[in-house]
Amino acid sequence: MSGVALAVMAAVATTGYSQNKFPDGTEIPAWFADTAHVDIEKLGKKYVVTDYGVRNDVETMLQTAAIQAVIDKAAQDGGGVIVFPEGTFLSGALFFPQGTHLHLQRGATLKGIDDIAYYPIKKTRMEGQTLNYFTALVNADGVKGFTISGKGTIDGNGQRFWREFWIRRQYNRQCTNLEALRPRLVYISNSEDVTICDVRLQNSPFWTTHIYRSKRVKVLSTSTFAPHSPVKAPSSDAIDLDNCEDVLISGCYMSVNDDAVVMKGGKGTWADKDPTNGPNKNVIIENCKYGFVHGCLTLGSESLVDHNIVLRNCEVKNATRVLWLKMRPDTPQSYEYVTVEGITGNCGSFLYIQPWVQFFKPEDRSDMPLSKCNQIALKNIDVDCKVFYNVSSSDKYSLENFTFENIKAKISDDKGFDTSFIKGVKVKNVTFNDKKMK
Repeated sequence: MSGVALAVMAAVATTGYSQNKFPDGTEIPAWFADTAHVDIEKLGKKYVVTDYGVRNDVETMLQTAAIQAVIDKAAQDGGGVIVFPEGTFLSGALFFPQGTHLHLQRGATLKGIDDIAYYPIKKTRMEGQTLNYFTALVNADGVKGFTISGKGTIDGNGQRFWREFWIRRQYNRQCTNLEALRPRLVYISNSEDVTICDVRLQNSPFWTTHIYRSKRVKVLSTSTFAPHSPVKAPSSDAIDLDNCEDVLISGCYMSVNDDAVVMKGGKGTWADKDPTNGPNKNVIIENCKYGFVHGCLTLGSESLVDHNIVLRNCEVKNATRVLWLKMRPDTPQSYEYVTVEGITGNCGSFLYIQPWVQFFKPEDRSDMPLSKCNQIALKNIDVDCKVFYNVSSSDKYSLENFTFENIKAKISDDKGFDTSFIKGVKVKNVTFNDKKMK
């Protein structure tokens, strides 16, 4: 790590973390400082699946029913940990009720079958909507204290789904994600005190980890991967937060053919009136590393209100964008108190704010609120990039109270630093190619 990068880290340590406050000034609860990993010894009886007739020596044998029977037995007996030992276990959708947990030992792979028929359709959330759609490989709804842990792998086996998606796009350029009929890897909804740690999550057919309407969620030291070549894994977001509160993502690695951490919550002209939609609040992403991603932290394109969102102390390599604010002209959006600090590495664009017009459907609404980005802060940054500042104004949204502080960027495409359309800008110690910005 360079001397400048070390200086950036030191600056974060003294200006960001020591205050222990969210961007809006409220105290960060002690809960966020606890990054202890899951101890399955404290979670009750262990149900090793191979002790109950599930086989680990035939990779092509579909074992959904046998695995679900072990999960259901654990639930009926008062709960416990479903343990996958070394081996590969082929399955369709699995459902974890209250009191059960998932643990994958080193060398264990829970592998999704690449046939959509084995992922039943249920009411769920997808792309900012509540609708009937295909379930994920791992599902948990209305649970408290659910954990996924271990050094093993959850593999979505997505290549067949990806190829089918691109064939559809060749036939119909307007084909949407939902029309491609793909399962997610992990879907957790209406839950509290959830922890996902240590596991490798890879090759998801669609979004990788989707969390909806949940509180106190920790994702610790996971690795999420989906390829961008030779076959691109379309819409393989690493972590989608959809109407969630108090979320910590720490020490993770993400490399996917879409965005890494994404704020969801609802879309459409009347999205703020839909009770199934809602805000994301108090989210910290820290100490993470990024490989190829479209955006390290993305707010939108199906997002309403995001408040107190922090990305800090992270290393970026080969990211197309770091902070991406997608502004939908058809949706009332409010992105407030967002801080990005302590970032090193390289990217295409660092800050990217543009109208988002893919698959949007504007409707007439006389009281349509003006969307806004307010209290956006970028601090203590040392990066090489093509463009640092790629921001456009629009009559559909307002940009207010932006802070740029202690930023050193080496850029190859100088698009300038026009902040004249932002109401309230603070610029301190910002240099692009050693030229000081004002």
